[in-house]
Amino acid sequence: MTVSNRPLHAVLLPAAELLEPLAAALDGTGPAIAPLDPALPPARLRQLLGLLAPDALRRPDGSIEPLPAGPAPGIGDGTAVVIVTSGSTGTPKGVELSAAALRHSARASLDRIGARPGQRWLCCLPVSHIAGLQVLIRSLLADSTPVICDRLDRAVAEASEGLHVSLVPTQLRRLLSDGVDLAQPFRSILLGGAAAPAHLLEEASQAGGRVVTTYGMSETCGGCVYDGMPLDGVRVRVGQGGLIQIAGAVLFSGYRSRPSGEAAETGEAWFTTADLGSVGPDGRLAVRGRADDVINTGGEKVVAGEVAAALEACAAVRAAVVVGRPDPEWGERITAVVVPADPTQPPDLEFLRAHVRQTLPVSAAPRELVLVEEFPLLPSGKPDLRALREPGRNKRANREQ
Repeated sequence: MTVSNRPLHAVLLPAAELLEPLAAALDGTGPAIAPLDPALPPARLRQLLGLLAPDALRRPDGSIEPLPAGPAPGIGDGTAVVIVTSGSTGTPKGVELSAAALRHSARASLDRIGARPGQRWLCCLPVSHIAGLQVLIRSLLADSTPVICDRLDRAVAEASEGLHVSLVPTQLRRLLSDGVDLAQPFRSILLGGAAAPAHLLEEASQAGGRVVTTYGMSETCGGCVYDGMPLDGVRVRVGQGGLIQIAGAVLFSGYRSRPSGEAAETGEAWFTTADLGSVGPDGRLAVRGRADDVINTGGEKVVAGEVAAALEACAAVRAAVVVGRPDPEWGERITAVVVPADPTQPPDLEFLRAHVRQTLPVSAAPRELVLVEEFPLLPSGKPDLRALREPGRNKRANREQ
């Protein structure tokens, strides 16, 4: 990665005020930016500034505060944005994204869903994460002004008309629970951030929603596979150990202050993700789950995402997350955290174990059930797996005896 002398500014700005510095970062007339949540606690802000080592901090009042030079090298040549990501389990990383990669991703997305110039987007995801930031970039490329809201609810949806939107499953689930007619406010719904159960997609379709499922991450400028098919200029394959690999024009340049995460092979750069999957004869990608969420129970390896998908195929389950918890006998205990479809008649553990055994080996059947009204979420909208692994967060639980 060639290093440049371009300055990097950490910016603590709300979405509406981020458009101008983002546009300048993309066209090169301004510094590269690292968008951060303006509501960050001071200790977390200090941690992220130590990771990013920016040249300056732009505060919510617009003031720019120079920062002491750190040991970090300059940013990669062409880098426009650095996104901080920690995922649901890892430590923070600064992902360097070039203007070319970000533009390619946004343009390929607009083309795939048939979004026309001037059509507007609803921005209801944090712009300090790649999914929210890409809504702003698509708006810039479409020459349109995004509609920005801090929280998406029925009132916001019903006041909207003809917008494109990017959501996580929790947001879509809440709109459906509120009985929102999805056809009226949204031209298209990009759904990502977590696996979407089939019944949620079916319910959204029945409510008039045009939902496109997306797969990607900060290192790929966000979603780069739509409904299982790579965007133009993107290639996917499955490498060693069943891990999904991605190549193409949307790849990141490297990690801030760390060696590049790309691996050169046959003259091309392939990024190896932490996700397990398969590619069908038609080139369609199927994602099984995260490799670091594989649960080792009694000597058997179980993919948590596959168990969650099996649970969510049950009519009694509204949503499910599966985690491994320490167990003195099994090593790890498969724990199903479930939002029941009917809270007054929730499923019990034996019922769900029997349901899972219909499609998966007996070793994949959960041995503990936790019933919750909703999952604890990260700022990105993804379930907080660390919190879900903590037994102290149980609302109602039972275990196999």
